[in-house]
Amino acid sequence: MYYSPCDLGLFLLIYSFLGWAAEAGYYAVARRKFCNRGVVALPLVLSYGFTFDFLIVLLPTLAGRHVLSFLAVMVVSSVVERIGDHFFQRVGPKIEWRQERSRLLSGTGKGLLASVLVAGVYYAVYLVVHPMLLAGAALLPELLKRIVVIAALGLTALDFCAVFYAVRTGDAAWYEARQADSGQGKLAARIYSGVWSRFQKAYPGMQRAEGTQAYTFAKGLCWDKLVWVFLISALLGDIIETFWCGLVDGQWMNRSSVLYGPFSFVWGLGAAVLTVALQGLAEKSDRYVFAAGFVVGGAYEYMCSVFTELVFGTVFWDYSDMPLNIGGRTNVLFCFFWGVLAVVWIKAVYPLMSKGIEAVPPLAGKIATWIVVLFMACNALLTSAAMLRYSARPIQPEPANPFEEFIDRQYTDGYMEARWPNMIAAGEP
Repeated sequence: MYYSPCDLGLFLLIYSFLGWAAEAGYYAVARRKFCNRGVVALPLVLSYGFTFDFLIVLLPTLAGRHVLSFLAVMVVSSVVERIGDHFFQRVGPKIEWRQERSRLLSGTGKGLLASVLVAGVYYAVYLVVHPMLLAGAALLPELLKRIVVIAALGLTALDFCAVFYAVRTGDAAWYEARQADSGQGKLAARIYSGVWSRFQKAYPGMQRAEGTQAYTFAKGLCWDKLVWVFLISALLGDIIETFWCGLVDGQWMNRSSVLYGPFSFVWGLGAAVLTVALQGLAEKSDRYVFAAGFVVGGAYEYMCSVFTELVFGTVFWDYSDMPLNIGGRTNVLFCFFWGVLAVVWIKAVYPLMSKGIEAVPPLAGKIATWIVVLFMACNALLTSAAMLRYSARPIQPEPANPFEEFIDRQYTDGYMEARWPNMIAAGEP
Protein backbone atom coordinates (compact mmCIF):
# COMPACT_ATOMS: atom_id res chain seq x y z
CA MET A 1 0.00 0.00 0.00
CA TYR A 2 1.27 3.47 -0.87
CA TYR A 3 1.32 6.22 1.78
CA SER A 4 2.02 9.80 0.75
CA PRO A 5 4.37 11.95 2.86
CA CYS A 6 1.28 13.75 4.15
CA ASP A 7 -0.27 10.43 5.25
CA LEU A 8 2.92 9.40 7.03
CA GLY A 9 3.09 12.77 8.76
CA LEU A 10 -0.54 12.47 9.87
CA PHE A 11 -0.06 8.97 11.28
CA LEU A 12 3.18 10.07 12.93
CA LEU A 13 1.20 12.68 14.85
CA ILE A 14 -1.75 10.39 15.61
CA TYR A 15 0.33 7.53 17.00
CA SER A 16 2.66 9.90 18.84
CA PHE A 17 -0.40 11.31 20.60
CA LEU A 18 -1.87 7.86 21.32
CA GLY A 19 1.47 6.73 22.77
CA TRP A 20 1.66 9.87 24.88
CA ALA A 21 -1.89 9.27 26.16
CA ALA A 22 -1.05 5.66 27.05
CA GLU A 23 2.06 6.69 28.99
CA ALA A 24 0.34 9.61 30.70
CA GLY A 25 -2.56 7.37 31.74
CA TYR A 26 -0.27 4.63 33.01
CA TYR A 27 1.83 6.98 35.15
CA ALA A 28 -1.24 8.85 36.36
CA VAL A 29 -2.43 5.57 37.84
CA ALA A 30 1.00 4.35 39.00
CA ARG A 31 2.14 7.65 40.58
CA ARG A 32 -1.29 9.14 41.23
CA LYS A 33 -0.31 12.34 39.45
CA PHE A 34 -0.14 13.56 35.89
CA CYS A 35 3.21 14.03 34.14
CA ASN A 36 4.15 14.67 30.53
CA ARG A 37 6.54 11.86 29.54
CA GLY A 38 7.37 13.26 26.13
CA VAL A 39 10.52 15.10 25.19
CA VAL A 40 8.52 18.00 23.76
CA ALA A 41 5.89 19.99 25.65
CA LEU A 42 3.17 19.04 23.17
CA PRO A 43 1.21 15.83 23.96
CA LEU A 44 3.42 13.67 21.74
CA VAL A 45 5.89 10.82 22.26
CA LEU A 46 7.50 10.71 18.85
CA SER A 47 9.08 7.25 19.18
CA TYR A 48 5.63 5.68 18.93
CA GLY A 49 4.83 7.68 15.82
CA PHE A 50 8.07 6.75 14.08
CA THR A 51 7.60 3.09 15.01
CA PHE A 52 4.13 2.95 13.48
CA ASP A 53 5.24 4.82 10.37
CA PHE A 54 7.81 2.09 9.80
CA LEU A 55 5.28 -0.64 10.53
CA ILE A 56 2.49 0.62 8.25
CA VAL A 57 4.97 0.70 5.37
CA LEU A 58 6.67 -2.61 6.17
CA LEU A 59 3.87 -4.93 7.29
CA PRO A 60 1.77 -4.85 4.07
CA THR A 61 4.70 -6.59 2.34
CA LEU A 62 4.33 -9.44 4.86
CA ALA A 63 0.54 -9.76 4.66
CA GLY A 64 -0.65 -13.20 5.70
CA ARG A 65 2.72 -14.17 7.22
CA HIS A 66 1.89 -13.52 10.85
CA VAL A 67 5.00 -15.02 12.44
CA LEU A 68 7.32 -12.95 10.27
CA SER A 69 5.12 -9.90 10.81
CA PHE A 70 5.30 -10.32 14.56
CA LEU A 71 9.09 -10.71 14.45
CA ALA A 72 9.30 -7.59 12.28
CA VAL A 73 7.23 -5.66 14.84
CA MET A 74 9.54 -6.86 17.63
CA VAL A 75 12.65 -5.73 15.79
CA VAL A 76 11.30 -2.36 14.62
CA SER A 77 9.82 -1.40 18.00
CA SER A 78 12.97 -2.42 19.90
CA VAL A 79 15.39 -0.68 17.53
CA VAL A 80 13.37 2.55 17.35
CA GLU A 81 13.04 2.60 21.13
CA ARG A 82 16.77 1.99 21.53
CA ILE A 83 17.65 4.76 19.08
CA GLY A 84 15.10 7.08 20.71
CA ASP A 85 16.52 6.45 24.18
CA HIS A 86 20.03 7.05 22.92
CA PHE A 87 19.02 10.29 21.22
CA PHE A 88 17.11 11.45 24.30
CA GLN A 89 20.18 11.03 26.47
CA ARG A 90 22.55 12.56 23.92
CA VAL A 91 20.40 15.57 23.04
CA GLY A 92 21.61 17.35 26.15
CA PRO A 93 25.16 16.25 26.98
CA LYS A 94 25.02 18.28 30.20
CA ILE A 95 22.26 16.05 31.63
CA GLU A 96 23.03 13.40 34.23
CA TRP A 97 20.66 10.49 34.86
CA ARG A 98 20.45 9.28 38.44
CA GLN A 99 18.08 6.43 37.68
CA GLU A 100 16.80 4.43 34.76
CA ARG A 101 14.59 6.32 32.28
CA SER A 102 12.16 3.47 31.76
CA ARG A 103 8.87 4.02 29.95
CA LEU A 104 5.67 2.11 29.44
CA LEU A 105 6.03 -0.15 26.42
CA SER A 106 9.84 0.12 26.48
CA GLY A 107 10.96 -2.93 24.53
CA THR A 108 14.73 -2.50 24.86
CA GLY A 109 16.76 -3.69 27.81
CA LYS A 110 13.90 -5.39 29.67
CA GLY A 111 14.31 -8.85 28.30
CA LEU A 112 12.67 -11.00 25.69
CA LEU A 113 9.34 -11.21 27.54
CA ALA A 114 8.94 -7.44 27.57
CA SER A 115 9.83 -7.25 23.86
CA VAL A 116 7.20 -9.88 23.06
CA LEU A 117 4.60 -7.99 25.10
CA VAL A 118 5.44 -4.71 23.38
CA ALA A 119 5.31 -6.33 19.94
CA GLY A 120 1.94 -7.88 20.78
CA VAL A 121 0.50 -4.48 21.69
CA TYR A 122 1.88 -2.85 18.54
CA TYR A 123 0.67 -5.67 16.29
CA ALA A 124 -2.80 -5.65 17.84
CA VAL A 125 -3.05 -1.89 17.31
CA TYR A 126 -1.93 -2.32 13.70
CA LEU A 127 -4.50 -5.06 13.01
CA VAL A 128 -7.46 -3.56 14.88
CA VAL A 129 -7.00 0.19 15.34
CA HIS A 130 -5.07 1.19 12.24
CA PRO A 131 -7.81 0.18 9.73
CA MET A 132 -10.24 2.49 11.56
CA LEU A 133 -7.74 5.36 11.52
CA LEU A 134 -7.03 4.67 7.84
CA ALA A 135 -10.73 4.91 7.01
CA GLY A 136 -11.07 8.12 9.01
CA ALA A 137 -8.03 9.71 7.36
CA ALA A 138 -9.43 8.89 3.92
CA LEU A 139 -12.51 10.99 4.70
CA LEU A 140 -10.48 14.13 5.43
CA PRO A 141 -9.97 16.62 2.58
CA GLU A 142 -6.40 16.49 1.30
CA LEU A 143 -5.89 20.24 1.77
CA LEU A 144 -7.05 20.05 5.40
CA LYS A 145 -4.69 17.15 6.08
CA ARG A 146 -1.76 19.08 4.63
CA ILE A 147 -2.53 22.18 6.67
CA VAL A 148 -2.89 20.19 9.90
CA VAL A 149 0.27 18.13 9.31
CA ILE A 150 2.45 21.10 8.31
CA ALA A 151 1.20 23.23 11.21
CA ALA A 152 1.57 20.46 13.79
CA LEU A 153 5.02 19.39 12.62
CA GLY A 154 6.09 23.04 12.55
CA LEU A 155 4.95 23.52 16.15
CA THR A 156 6.69 20.30 17.14
CA ALA A 157 9.93 21.49 15.56
CA LEU A 158 9.74 24.83 17.43
CA ASP A 159 8.88 23.00 20.64
CA PHE A 160 11.85 20.69 20.23
CA CYS A 161 14.20 23.61 19.53
CA ALA A 162 13.18 25.23 22.83
CA VAL A 163 13.74 21.99 24.72
CA PHE A 164 17.04 21.36 22.96
CA TYR A 165 18.33 24.83 23.84
CA ALA A 166 17.23 24.50 27.45
CA VAL A 167 18.90 21.16 28.12
CA ARG A 168 22.05 22.10 26.21
CA THR A 169 22.79 25.18 28.27
CA GLY A 170 21.97 24.38 31.88
CA ASP A 171 19.14 23.67 34.28
CA ALA A 172 16.30 25.80 35.60
CA ALA A 173 17.95 26.88 38.88
CA TRP A 174 21.23 27.74 37.17
CA TYR A 175 19.53 29.81 34.49
CA GLU A 176 17.21 31.63 36.89
CA ALA A 177 20.18 32.60 39.04
CA ARG A 178 22.02 33.99 36.04
CA GLN A 179 18.98 35.97 34.90
CA ALA A 180 18.44 37.34 38.41
CA ASP A 181 21.92 38.84 38.27
CA SER A 182 21.42 40.37 34.84
CA GLY A 183 17.78 41.34 35.21
CA GLN A 184 17.08 40.26 31.62
CA GLY A 185 15.43 37.42 29.76
CA LYS A 186 12.31 36.83 31.87
CA LEU A 187 10.53 35.05 29.02
CA ALA A 188 13.56 32.82 28.42
CA ALA A 189 13.74 32.11 32.15
CA ARG A 190 10.10 31.01 32.16
CA ILE A 191 10.75 28.71 29.20
CA TYR A 192 13.72 27.20 31.03
CA SER A 193 11.76 26.76 34.23
CA GLY A 194 8.87 25.13 32.38
CA VAL A 195 11.10 22.70 30.47
CA TRP A 196 13.12 21.62 33.51
CA SER A 197 10.14 21.48 35.84
CA ARG A 198 8.37 19.16 33.39
CA PHE A 199 11.44 16.96 32.93
CA GLN A 200 12.13 16.62 36.64
CA LYS A 201 8.54 15.59 37.31
CA ALA A 202 8.51 13.05 34.50
CA TYR A 203 12.05 11.71 35.06
CA PRO A 204 13.00 12.04 38.75
CA GLY A 205 16.73 12.24 39.42
CA MET A 206 17.65 14.10 36.26
CA GLN A 207 19.96 17.08 36.71
CA ARG A 208 22.65 19.09 35.01
CA ALA A 209 26.00 17.34 35.09
CA GLU A 210 28.63 19.27 37.03
CA GLY A 211 32.30 19.69 36.29
CA THR A 212 34.20 20.39 33.12
CA GLN A 213 36.53 18.16 31.16
CA ALA A 214 38.79 18.67 28.19
CA TYR A 215 36.74 18.42 25.01
CA THR A 216 37.24 15.28 22.96
CA PHE A 217 35.90 15.21 19.44
CA ALA A 218 33.04 12.74 18.93
CA LYS A 219 33.40 11.29 22.41
CA GLY A 220 31.02 8.43 23.12
CA LEU A 221 28.15 7.48 20.86
CA CYS A 222 27.11 10.88 19.49
CA TRP A 223 26.07 12.57 16.24
CA ASP A 224 29.62 13.32 15.12
CA LYS A 225 30.69 9.73 15.80
CA LEU A 226 27.76 8.27 13.86
CA VAL A 227 28.41 10.56 10.87
CA TRP A 228 31.96 9.21 10.55
CA VAL A 229 30.90 5.63 11.26
CA PHE A 230 28.39 5.99 8.43
CA LEU A 231 30.90 7.54 6.01
CA ILE A 232 33.74 5.08 6.68
CA SER A 233 31.43 2.06 6.60
CA ALA A 234 29.73 3.25 3.41
CA LEU A 235 33.13 3.56 1.73
CA LEU A 236 34.42 0.19 2.99
CA GLY A 237 31.11 -1.49 2.17
CA ASP A 238 31.24 -0.29 -1.42
CA ILE A 239 34.82 -1.56 -1.80
CA ILE A 240 33.98 -4.94 -0.24
CA GLU A 241 30.90 -5.44 -2.42
CA THR A 242 32.74 -4.41 -5.58
CA PHE A 243 35.53 -6.93 -5.00
CA TRP A 244 33.07 -9.62 -3.84
CA CYS A 245 31.02 -9.35 -7.03
CA GLY A 246 34.15 -9.17 -9.17
CA LEU A 247 35.99 -12.11 -7.63
CA VAL A 248 33.06 -14.41 -6.81
CA ASP A 249 30.55 -13.65 -9.58
CA GLY A 250 33.02 -12.37 -12.16
CA GLN A 251 31.02 -9.13 -12.54
CA TRP A 252 32.88 -5.89 -11.87
CA MET A 253 30.19 -3.29 -11.37
CA ASN A 254 29.38 -0.15 -9.40
CA ARG A 255 27.92 -0.90 -5.96
CA SER A 256 27.55 2.70 -4.80
CA SER A 257 24.21 4.04 -3.62
CA VAL A 258 24.75 7.58 -4.87
CA LEU A 259 25.70 9.38 -8.05
CA TYR A 260 29.00 10.73 -6.77
CA GLY A 261 31.54 8.77 -4.80
CA PRO A 262 32.02 5.11 -3.83
CA PHE A 263 29.55 5.05 -0.95
CA SER A 264 27.06 2.30 -0.17
CA PHE A 265 24.33 3.78 2.02
CA VAL A 266 23.07 0.31 2.93
CA TRP A 267 26.40 -0.48 4.58
CA GLY A 268 26.79 2.97 6.14
CA LEU A 269 23.30 3.09 7.64
CA GLY A 270 23.59 -0.58 8.63
CA ALA A 271 26.76 0.15 10.60
CA ALA A 272 25.08 3.09 12.34
CA VAL A 273 21.98 1.03 13.17
CA LEU A 274 24.03 -1.91 14.48
CA THR A 275 26.15 0.45 16.58
CA VAL A 276 23.22 2.14 18.27
CA ALA A 277 21.05 -0.98 18.58
CA LEU A 278 23.74 -3.40 19.79
CA GLN A 279 26.18 -1.23 21.72
CA GLY A 280 24.45 -2.26 24.96
CA LEU A 281 25.47 -5.88 24.25
CA ALA A 282 29.17 -5.09 23.84
CA GLU A 283 30.05 -6.65 27.20
CA LYS A 284 27.89 -9.72 26.71
CA SER A 285 28.78 -13.08 25.17
CA ASP A 286 29.25 -13.32 21.39
CA ARG A 287 26.17 -15.49 21.01
CA TYR A 288 23.91 -12.67 22.21
CA VAL A 289 25.49 -10.23 19.78
CA PHE A 290 25.21 -12.78 16.97
CA ALA A 291 21.52 -13.46 17.66
CA ALA A 292 20.70 -9.75 17.83
CA GLY A 293 22.70 -9.03 14.66
CA PHE A 294 21.00 -11.95 12.86
CA VAL A 295 17.56 -10.46 13.52
CA VAL A 296 18.31 -6.72 13.35
CA GLY A 297 20.50 -7.06 10.25
CA GLY A 298 17.99 -9.18 8.36
CA ALA A 299 15.16 -6.82 9.24
CA TYR A 300 17.25 -3.84 8.21
CA GLU A 301 18.05 -5.35 4.79
CA TYR A 302 14.37 -6.20 4.28
CA MET A 303 13.29 -2.64 5.13
CA CYS A 304 15.89 -1.15 2.78
CA SER A 305 14.46 -3.23 -0.05
CA VAL A 306 10.90 -2.15 0.77
CA PHE A 307 11.96 1.50 1.01
CA THR A 308 13.70 1.64 -2.37
CA GLU A 309 10.81 -0.14 -4.08
CA LEU A 310 8.07 2.03 -2.57
CA VAL A 311 9.89 5.36 -2.80
CA PHE A 312 11.93 5.05 -6.00
CA GLY A 313 10.04 2.30 -7.81
CA THR A 314 13.26 0.31 -8.24
CA VAL A 315 14.65 -3.01 -7.01
CA PHE A 316 18.39 -3.22 -6.38
CA TRP A 317 18.59 -6.85 -5.24
CA ASP A 318 16.35 -9.90 -5.50
CA TYR A 319 17.07 -13.20 -3.72
CA SER A 320 13.95 -15.00 -4.97
CA ASP A 321 16.09 -17.73 -6.55
CA MET A 322 17.93 -18.46 -3.28
CA PRO A 323 16.65 -20.97 -0.69
CA LEU A 324 15.05 -19.74 2.55
CA ASN A 325 14.51 -16.26 1.17
CA ILE A 326 11.99 -13.87 2.69
CA GLY A 327 10.03 -12.24 -0.09
CA GLY A 328 13.19 -12.09 -2.19
CA ARG A 329 14.38 -9.18 -0.01
CA THR A 330 16.67 -11.11 2.33
CA ASN A 331 17.38 -14.74 3.24
CA VAL A 332 18.59 -16.85 6.14
CA LEU A 333 22.14 -17.14 4.78
CA PHE A 334 22.56 -13.36 4.65
CA CYS A 335 20.96 -13.04 8.11
CA PHE A 336 23.69 -15.41 9.29
CA PHE A 337 26.27 -13.13 7.69
CA TRP A 338 24.68 -10.16 9.47
CA GLY A 339 25.05 -12.02 12.78
CA VAL A 340 28.73 -12.72 12.16
CA LEU A 341 29.25 -9.14 11.01
CA ALA A 342 27.59 -7.84 14.17
CA VAL A 343 30.01 -9.79 16.38
CA VAL A 344 33.06 -8.63 14.43
CA TRP A 345 31.76 -5.07 14.34
CA ILE A 346 30.78 -4.66 18.00
CA LYS A 347 33.70 -6.63 19.46
CA ALA A 348 36.58 -5.63 17.20
CA VAL A 349 36.04 -3.08 14.45
CA TYR A 350 33.90 -0.40 16.10
CA PRO A 351 36.10 0.04 19.23
CA LEU A 352 39.17 0.67 17.04
CA MET A 353 37.24 2.94 14.68
CA SER A 354 35.83 4.87 17.63
CA LYS A 355 39.29 5.52 19.07
CA GLY A 356 40.56 6.67 15.69
CA ILE A 357 37.65 9.10 15.24
CA GLU A 358 38.11 10.54 18.74
CA ALA A 359 41.77 11.22 17.99
CA VAL A 360 40.81 13.85 15.37
CA PRO A 361 41.46 17.47 16.50
CA PRO A 362 38.14 18.95 17.72
CA LEU A 363 37.92 22.01 15.47
CA ALA A 364 39.02 20.17 12.32
CA GLY A 365 36.65 17.31 13.18
CA LYS A 366 33.63 19.59 13.60
CA ILE A 367 34.30 21.43 10.34
CA ALA A 368 34.91 18.19 8.43
CA THR A 369 31.76 16.62 9.90
CA TRP A 370 29.47 19.35 8.61
CA ILE A 371 31.19 19.38 5.23
CA VAL A 372 30.53 15.63 4.99
CA VAL A 373 26.90 16.06 6.10
CA LEU A 374 26.26 18.80 3.53
CA PHE A 375 27.92 16.87 0.70
CA MET A 376 26.19 13.58 1.44
CA ALA A 377 22.79 15.26 1.89
CA CYS A 378 23.06 16.98 -1.50
CA ASN A 379 24.40 13.77 -3.04
CA ALA A 380 21.50 11.75 -1.64
CA LEU A 381 18.85 14.27 -2.69
CA LEU A 382 20.23 14.50 -6.22
CA THR A 383 20.41 10.71 -6.45
CA SER A 384 16.81 10.43 -5.24
CA ALA A 385 15.66 12.92 -7.85
CA ALA A 386 17.51 11.07 -10.61
CA MET A 387 16.01 7.71 -9.55
CA LEU A 388 12.49 9.10 -9.32
CA ARG A 389 12.84 10.67 -12.75
CA TYR A 390 14.26 7.42 -14.18
CA SER A 391 11.19 5.54 -12.92
CA ALA A 392 8.79 8.23 -14.16
CA ARG A 393 10.23 8.78 -17.66
CA PRO A 394 8.41 5.80 -19.27
CA ILE A 395 5.12 7.32 -18.07
CA GLN A 396 5.96 11.02 -18.40
CA PRO A 397 8.71 11.44 -21.02
CA GLU A 398 8.58 15.24 -21.15
CA PRO A 399 10.07 17.13 -18.19
CA ALA A 400 7.60 19.22 -16.21
CA ASN A 401 10.03 21.95 -15.10
CA PRO A 402 13.63 23.15 -15.54
CA PHE A 403 14.88 20.91 -12.76
CA GLU A 404 13.50 17.78 -14.42
CA GLU A 405 14.94 19.00 -17.69
CA PHE A 406 18.36 19.23 -16.04
CA ILE A 407 17.97 15.72 -14.59
CA ASP A 408 16.92 14.30 -17.96
CA ARG A 409 19.87 15.91 -19.69
CA GLN A 410 22.47 15.05 -17.07
CA TYR A 411 21.29 11.61 -15.93
CA THR A 412 19.84 9.81 -18.93
CA ASP A 413 18.45 6.28 -18.88
CA GLY A 414 21.73 5.05 -20.34
CA TYR A 415 23.70 6.79 -17.60
CA MET A 416 21.49 5.37 -14.83
CA GLU A 417 21.57 1.82 -16.22
CA ALA A 418 25.35 1.97 -16.60
CA ARG A 419 25.71 3.33 -13.07
CA TRP A 420 23.42 0.67 -11.53
CA PRO A 421 23.29 -2.32 -13.93
CA ASN A 422 21.34 -4.45 -11.43
CA MET A 423 18.60 -1.87 -10.93
CA ILE A 424 15.14 -3.02 -12.05
CA ALA A 425 12.09 -0.76 -12.40
CA ALA A 426 9.45 -2.09 -10.02
CA GLY A 427 6.56 -0.02 -11.31
CA GLU A 428 5.20 3.47 -11.03
CA PRO A 429 7.03 5.45 -8.30
